[in-house]
Amino acid sequence: MPKGTIQSKMKQLKCCVIIPTYNNHNTLSRVLDGILKYTEDIIVVNDGSTDATSLILSDYPNIEKIHKPNNTGKGTALKLGFKTAVSLGYDYAITLDTDGQHFPDDIPNFINELHDSNNKKILIIGDRNMDNADVFAQSAKGNRVSTFWMHAATGLRLNDSQSGFRLYPIKEMEFIKFMKFTKKFEFEIEAIVKSYWYGIEIKHVPINVLYDPNERVSHFRPFMDISRMVVLYTWFLLVRLFYITPLNLYRRLKKKGFKRFLVEDILRHQDSPKKKALSIALGVFIGISPLWGFHTVIVIFLAIFFRLNKVIAFAFSNISIVPFIPFVLFISLQVGNIILGNDTKYSIENIKENFDIAEHLKTYLIGSITLSSVAAMIFGLLGYFVFSVTDKSKTNG
Repeated sequence: MPKGTIQSKMKQLKCCVIIPTYNNHNTLSRVLDGILKYTEDIIVVNDGSTDATSLILSDYPNIEKIHKPNNTGKGTALKLGFKTAVSLGYDYAITLDTDGQHFPDDIPNFINELHDSNNKKILIIGDRNMDNADVFAQSAKGNRVSTFWMHAATGLRLNDSQSGFRLYPIKEMEFIKFMKFTKKFEFEIEAIVKSYWYGIEIKHVPINVLYDPNERVSHFRPFMDISRMVVLYTWFLLVRLFYITPLNLYRRLKKKGFKRFLVEDILRHQDSPKKKALSIALGVFIGISPLWGFHTVIVIFLAIFFRLNKVIAFAFSNISIVPFIPFVLFISLQVGNIILGNDTKYSIENIKENFDIAEHLKTYLIGSITLSSVAAMIFGLLGYFVFSVTDKSKTNG
């Protein structure tokens, strides 16, 4: 597609390019020259570089430059770039790294996707194809960790959650409150999660990538940065569990009315027999397992993660409510004794009145895990049979 067409589309869409940079003097000029083939609407955030970055930028008088006195991280640089771009009248911003891994010639992929999309409330992420053999091992590892937690926190199944080559709907994102401590790479995670929660569609477009060890300077610190990501994702999981999910349920309740909401969202009659049976199996497994005090949180989290029926899973996890605890302990210990070949005898009365679980911890753990696994399979198979018969009866009826 002619470059003039992309330039006109970028003008029409009010889209600029924001590039945060820190000590990438080897590749900065090449990246800027590549972008200038498509647009002169560029904002460079020099994040406290100590190399020749300032000198290089002086050769580009027509682009917007922000020089920060100290390096504070990619996240703060992007936030500042977004704020500046919105103040200048832009609605969208493409971001890419200046370490040479991204090709400016992939900019048309983002612009054409946005231009052709009916939904303009969209965040587009460049998919680097992380299975490619040329990708650095630490980058691939970080992306796998991030993508796993992204799915857990939002339900989104992304191919590449860490790619810095993106198109942001910065005007739509103007009112999203980002956290002050997301100063580094973790901000790009926060941007996806909160945009998704605010109703912005997340999409991928394919991009090329180059990891040249001779010229690329990466500021990604595997241990520290992945740790910061995990902490952030843990917070998002809690927010999803205790705020986002209840809020969405409340909104659907108001929209549908109680009766329809009960049938469609709580009982979820449309779920397949397989999904309902797996929900039963999950509930029974967690309910009997030795995870006292955390059954509810764990079963709801796993039901959300695996997209199972949360109500059924929660209901069957209560197989070990207070009145049943002595019986669960008793059977678990008996199973553990059989596996270990012990002759120890237990009774319900002994367990109720004077039983020290610490003395029999090994027996209990082995028996509990075995019992929970077997019970989950039995209840799951019975549930599948019952739901299959019921569904066929409804169909025939």
